[in-house]
Amino acid sequence: MFDRSNRRQFLRGVGAAIALPALESLAVAKAPQSVALPGTTATGAPLRAAFITFPNGAIPKQWWPANTTGALELSPTLAPLAAIKHKVQVLGGLDHQNALPGNDGAGDHARGGAVLLTGARLNKSATDLRAGESIDQAIARRVGSQTRFPSLELTCDDVRKSGACDSGYSCAYQFNVSWRDASTPMTPEASPRAAFERLFGAGSHGERRDHFTRRQAEQRSLLDFVRDDARAFQKQLSSGDRVKLDQYLTSVRDIERRIAATEKFGQSPDPKSETPTGEPGSDRNRIELMFEVLALAFETDSTRVATLMLAHDGSNRTFGDLGLTAGHHDLTHHQNREDWIANVAQIDQWYVERFAWFLQRLDQARDLDGRTLLDNSMIVYASGNADANRHSHENLPVILAGGGGGTLRPGRFVQHGAKPMTNLFLKMAETMGGKELRRLGDSTGVLADV
Repeated sequence: MFDRSNRRQFLRGVGAAIALPALESLAVAKAPQSVALPGTTATGAPLRAAFITFPNGAIPKQWWPANTTGALELSPTLAPLAAIKHKVQVLGGLDHQNALPGNDGAGDHARGGAVLLTGARLNKSATDLRAGESIDQAIARRVGSQTRFPSLELTCDDVRKSGACDSGYSCAYQFNVSWRDASTPMTPEASPRAAFERLFGAGSHGERRDHFTRRQAEQRSLLDFVRDDARAFQKQLSSGDRVKLDQYLTSVRDIERRIAATEKFGQSPDPKSETPTGEPGSDRNRIELMFEVLALAFETDSTRVATLMLAHDGSNRTFGDLGLTAGHHDLTHHQNREDWIANVAQIDQWYVERFAWFLQRLDQARDLDGRTLLDNSMIVYASGNADANRHSHENLPVILAGGGGGTLRPGRFVQHGAKPMTNLFLKMAETMGGKELRRLGDSTGVLADV
């Protein structure tokens, strides 16, 4: 399925063993089996959580397994997961009540995007943002200090932070699923090249560490200059300006602390993968490259928390390689036309194919404790709309892949029956060591039977 020729410039050898210097140097890797630090398994291996979002829901009758519960029987849309289905759960009955219109009227795609990982009721405005902390950021607050990057935000779509998009909602709602707090979206990276260089540095294999060291030295020199220069004329300032300068220097010290926090992990990893060059071209290639970047980020323990938007909710992406000329969003409003329904089901399966490759990629990489990366991960694959034709947000299409370090029971279809999606997120946070997270959005408790 995965076209290796399309990404030959990015990766010389798919599946080739990659050195994991970051993993081997972490103290957590040396923890005895009786010690389970936050964000790790009982064996000391890192736990990872990723949230993969796809747009516009799914055709329900093609998505849901034929059986009502029990051992997973793959539906047509989920058929690409066949080789990995024993490490996948399909979760039914999870809802986002705060994405329903209520008194706000139209705007289901904006709500579907920003509510998906927050569970929060949005303020319908193009300028006054009010959402909530997303689950990835809640987890990152707990375990983010253990890696060079507390979290990683990626997108295979445009990046929009302002303006009105969906019926009066800010574009920030529709194009961001990760939120640091109610008013601050975590802007995702849209370029595979930029994402790769952020993680591992610029240049080719063997050059990146020199560039990394040089960049750190330049940052320290610049900060020293700014601090010393500011102190030199501080006595000449008014009391008001001294307050402003103090605030500025506080920001400088914060940058210094962030640099120091990064340096404590030593050199950045230097995978043998080639840096992506230029624009990735097709949407398919962009998605596959971003999945590879995310896999490398987990494999090198550069981060343990990530989000990846395959497209924003409401996306009208076209799929020429499927022989389709109409846009995805247009097709979802199918008015029960069987040919349009079949086209949307094709698109749904196309996205699952990309996701299935990513899961197999994680399952081929060995972790510190002998398990695979997938065994020690929790990967959510979900959409903020259930049925885009009806703009529904109940019984959302949700997959939970991975073993969570031995805490999850994959290989099943579990019908949870009208529970907040955020209850699943509380369960994931608890597994990552965040038992103090008691509430997220509209949660009512930790989801059982996962």
